[in-house]
Amino acid sequence: MGTKHTRIADDPDDPDDLLPAESVLSLEEYLEMQAAIGNRTRFEIVYRLSRTDELTPTELESMMEIDDSTLHYHLNELRDVGLIEKRVRTERDSEGLYTYYRATILGDVILEHGVEELLRREWAFSEAYDSSEH
Repeated sequence: MGTKHTRIADDPDDPDDLLPAESVLSLEEYLEMQAAIGNRTRFEIVYRLSRTDELTPTELESMMEIDDSTLHYHLNELRDVGLIEKRVRTERDSEGLYTYYRATILGDVILEHGVEELLRREWAFSEAYDSSEH
């Protein structure tokens, strides 16, 4: 039987064996992260947060032209799977804002080595087979 590129040493037969025994997260938790970022709105939230130090819900609402309740639903989903985190200031800033969100390390990694890697490969594939330059 033919196989594709080997990505993990000794390609285990059981997907549960893909992770080391001392893995921080379970396979289900990794899959929940992948499912969460697979939603367009949640992808955009993590994307925007990953490129800034942190943003308030008000800033995200205006950037994305999304209503408050929809935004908070997606923020909660992303927090639940560990892709973003919430920071609350004890005092409001000059604009009266005190809740901020930022991407976690896992949020940054799933973008860089997940979705964005697929998009980079799409560009490379497109450029390699662009017939307009020949």
